[in-house]
Amino acid sequence: MLEVEVFGTPLAPGAPPLAEVRRLCTLAAGSAGIIDGHLAIEFVDSERITQLNAEHRGHAGPTDVLSFPIDGAEPSQGLPHELGDVVICAEQTSDLREAMVHGVLHLVGMDHETDEGQMLALQRELLARGTG
Repeated sequence: MLEVEVFGTPLAPGAPPLAEVRRLCTLAAGSAGIIDGHLAIEFVDSERITQLNAEHRGHAGPTDVLSFPIDGAEPSQGLPHELGDVVICAEQTSDLREAMVHGVLHLVGMDHETDEGQMLALQRELLARGTG
């Protein structure tokens, strides 16, 4: 079973309930064949996401979502699968569900900046299945 921990408060109208957060994260991880393990979703403010964006990506200003993978699609041998952390700033995204799925797909090794549209197509498919 995938354990999803949630930290912080989305501070946005229409924020998904915890059960939906877990379902969407499980669906996104499952698309890479990952059904067991742990990941964390943290909701932060614009100031914190700006700081993380500068520290880890070298980009000035806020962003909507950042992913910090640990194991990726391949867990450390003999240890529980630790996917990593997804940090979301509700103030910077128009769709929290999309940001969650997007972040988890990055945790499992997908990258829309280097693929030929597969990640974003899968993201749309997962959102249609997970919220419909």
